[in-house]
Amino acid sequence: MILITGSSRGIGEATAYEFSRDRARVIVTYYKDRKRAESTHRKCLDLSGSDGLLLELNVADDASINRCVRTVVATFSRIDVLVNNAGTLTWTRLRDQTADDIQNQVRTNLEGPIKMTRACLPYVTETIINIGSIAGKNGIKELTVCCATKFGLRGFTQALAKEEPNINIYSVNPDYVATSMTDFVGRPPEEVARVVVRAAKGGYAVPSGSDIDVGSFHVIRTSSHLALQSVYTLTAHPSNTSYKRHTRALAADACQPPIDSRNPCVSM
Repeated sequence: MILITGSSRGIGEATAYEFSRDRARVIVTYYKDRKRAESTHRKCLDLSGSDGLLLELNVADDASINRCVRTVVATFSRIDVLVNNAGTLTWTRLRDQTADDIQNQVRTNLEGPIKMTRACLPYVTETIINIGSIAGKNGIKELTVCCATKFGLRGFTQALAKEEPNINIYSVNPDYVATSMTDFVGRPPEEVARVVVRAAKGGYAVPSGSDIDVGSFHVIRTSSHLALQSVYTLTAHPSNTSYKRHTRALAADACQPPIDSRNPCVSM
């Protein structure tokens, strides 16, 4: 059983399809657009050839989280993989953001995944994947609050991995992805989805709590002693020139050089 938050569009939708192609049973969740979610759910059923579930979920609302988890457990009794994908951002300077803008990002991007994970933990059997961002590894102007939430999500991933040694927990950090939050400019969400599914299947030789980056940015893996250890790069080869322009701009603003370029790369 694969439970994906925010799975009616973007990275979540692509991830739902990728798991379904592996014949997994997928729980599709949505916040507002039920019609689109129904379409996603039907496609998942067709791809997997098995049953699944479609549920409304607002990760910023405690009652909604609890209702969703109760329904999943009553129907399937377990959650093999939890993917905390739902997210939002306000792309403007901090001085121009409202209190509601800030609250919405913090509740959706950080508080929501923490509470969702807490509610699911007794029933998770294998893996938790938190969808982070390059904005959680480097400060990016006009994404101040989003950066704060994504940095926090990585810290949550690392700490939870130490508390829950029997579950594999990872932070998958895409760079620039073609979704509604980027005006559909960037790498295809399907590339991120393939990384998520591979991570859920144990396809990367990194310990629980690690970062798995998607893009041409270097990944710093921390050991249990919080010392910088190894560098991993997940590489994609997009041909979209607009994407390349945007990623170069992000790299100039945010990218750090590798700590140890002698370590091998992990390729998608």
